[in-house]
Amino acid sequence: MTKIKAKTALLPHGWANDVTLTLKDGRITTIGEGPADTQVDILLPASTNLHSHAFQRAMGGLTERRGAEPTDSFWTWRQLMFRFLDQLTPEDIQAITAQVQMEMLEAGYAASVEFHYLHHQPGGHAYDNRAELATRIAAAAEQTGVGLTLLPVLYAQGGVDGRALGPGQIRFGNDLDGYQTLWDGAQAAVKTLPADANIGVAPHSLRAVTPEQIAALQSHSGPIHMHLAEQVAEVVEIEAAYGARPVEWTLANVDVDPRWCMIHCTQMTQAETRGLAATGAVAGLCPLTESSLGDGIFNGVTWSDAKGVWGVGSDSNILISLAQELRTLEYSQRLSTLNRAVMATEDRSTGRVLFDGACRGGAQAAGRKSGAIEMGAWADLMALDGDATDLIGREGDNVLDTWIFAGTDTRVTDVWAAGRHMVQDGMHIARTEITNAYRETLHRLKDVM
Repeated sequence: MTKIKAKTALLPHGWANDVTLTLKDGRITTIGEGPADTQVDILLPASTNLHSHAFQRAMGGLTERRGAEPTDSFWTWRQLMFRFLDQLTPEDIQAITAQVQMEMLEAGYAASVEFHYLHHQPGGHAYDNRAELATRIAAAAEQTGVGLTLLPVLYAQGGVDGRALGPGQIRFGNDLDGYQTLWDGAQAAVKTLPADANIGVAPHSLRAVTPEQIAALQSHSGPIHMHLAEQVAEVVEIEAAYGARPVEWTLANVDVDPRWCMIHCTQMTQAETRGLAATGAVAGLCPLTESSLGDGIFNGVTWSDAKGVWGVGSDSNILISLAQELRTLEYSQRLSTLNRAVMATEDRSTGRVLFDGACRGGAQAAGRKSGAIEMGAWADLMALDGDATDLIGREGDNVLDTWIFAGTDTRVTDVWAAGRHMVQDGMHIARTEITNAYRETLHRLKDVM
């Protein structure tokens, strides 16, 4: 049993002073007053990073040159990504994933949803254990202590026309039978982790799976995630094949409900935005990656007006920063509407709305009872340094506004994932070991790229 005392804490009903939490078996069991084992300044619920492709972290900074094409885009970036991933071994995957999860924890995330589509050996042959790389994701989570929701991805075709997978995609491919074997192995790996770990399913996108395969995956329990309406070329391809835009087709042909998380959704009409919001599905936003890849801007105002649920993830992991994801989301809305404080409401500041939204949507997308400091929830918690120069004198929602818009992740002092105290004094407790393995991987990749 652990007790944490906070000078101030954000509870479901608002801010409170001198709060003591009792944690037992990874959950919050009491909220009250009194002495404690650990004392912090500002205690917040910790959110879940709802969308990650961990291996892409090691590509950071390698895709900022323009090639022979007159313009650079998501599609030219993707070709570089395909060439990069062909060099990765299972050991590389584990080392990179552990680094990513460590950086997420240090940024204030307690949990990660890994959208895992890299399954096979270079050349496309399955490992002896078809879930070898999924097992490596779970092994990284055991090392870092992050709360993991693992989403093995079904990727079956090279395009909506049913063409075969290309050279860069061959490591992703499975039919439904192969996918079920993979999923069973991934589930076995997840069961070796603490009780808060979870597993779901992920049809990659409307381009990469058939309608029949989407229907088959819906029979699984747990979260369902899918990329949707990220790029203009994707919209054109789906509309040509199905006679409807991606969101329009999905709403008409898929039983979308709150188990679903639709990733990106940066190419939606106003009507599509309202229609998807009404399903209760989470919009999985990755503002830094969407900016990096030139995806477009999410219809945040319309989505919020329709009471839609959203959360944030780090996708390509080019930079892992919860504060900057939230800042970029708001700034994108300001640039598109020519207004300020776009996400704010009459009773909550911009930072508070952003933070609350990320906590709520991340927990829903992960199938994880967290995102709030309340009894019975997993003890996913983060603390900020109240003595940091930019937080001095800040109270209430101004704390979140200042941290998100004028601070950095270095303000995060502590993070608990289901009660596991993984970040202390601003650093992950296994940082040296994890970073040394990542360094070795980068040195090896430097020699083969």
